[in-house]
Amino acid sequence: MKNNYEVRYAASPQDVKSYDTTRLRDEFLIDNLMRADELNLVYSHFDRFISGSAVPVKEELTLEAIDPLKAEFFLERRELGVINIGGAGTITVDGEAYDLDNREALYVGQGNKNIVFSSKSSSEPAMFYINSTPAHKAYPIKKIGISDVEVVELGAPETCNARTLRKYIVNSVVDVCQLQMGMTELKSGSVWNTMPAHVHDRRMEVYFYFDVPEDQAVCHFMGQPQETRHIWMQNNQAVISPAWSIHSGSGTSNYTFIWGMAGENLDYGDMDHCKVNELK
Repeated sequence: MKNNYEVRYAASPQDVKSYDTTRLRDEFLIDNLMRADELNLVYSHFDRFISGSAVPVKEELTLEAIDPLKAEFFLERRELGVINIGGAGTITVDGEAYDLDNREALYVGQGNKNIVFSSKSSSEPAMFYINSTPAHKAYPIKKIGISDVEVVELGAPETCNARTLRKYIVNSVVDVCQLQMGMTELKSGSVWNTMPAHVHDRRMEVYFYFDVPEDQAVCHFMGQPQETRHIWMQNNQAVISPAWSIHSGSGTSNYTFIWGMAGENLDYGDMDHCKVNELK
């Protein structure tokens, strides 16, 4: 079993203005996700947000405490959200098993010690996408099925951004400390996500792009509204978005992404919108 992690430090918008392509990707792109029989994590100093994946194929994978946490177990002072984008799988929490089909999620509160990921079939393994944030209170474990999510239809074909947003781990669906997770699926013919763009100084965010067809890509836009930068994204890659940055993308075809947030509040609508014709 491989249990890997790396640490990313926070960066100011003034510094990011001077980054070249390689530096920008090194600081914000997460490209080691969804590897067979590996559990990979990235610990960001932006709100101490952890993003990662577990793909158990030939063996189970156990979520262990990583050194930056200085903890006896991973969820000693944290909460956890997981969405399965692969085949049927199971997350076992302190001996109790929770089965997750494709596009089902699990919230695990602070204090749970043993987290084990497994697949029902090695020929069609589960692909668990993981988000974790610091927690100040223990809330109950909850599985979130497709019928449990809040669904919002956004955008329009005329602006190439017709999309279905599904809220999985939000405070109106499950009791949480600060973690929020959801999924947005672009409809056929639409390519823009989160447009018009916004920032929210009270929260940072991570986008995980998947269902990106082979030989296609998504151009993710970040940076301050008047100082934007871009990162070209491939399938099963994620990108860290600081609180001062917009987070929007346009693909060469439609695709799906999972958004995860952490920060000062749980008000999903807390956004500072940016007018399209004022972006630079």
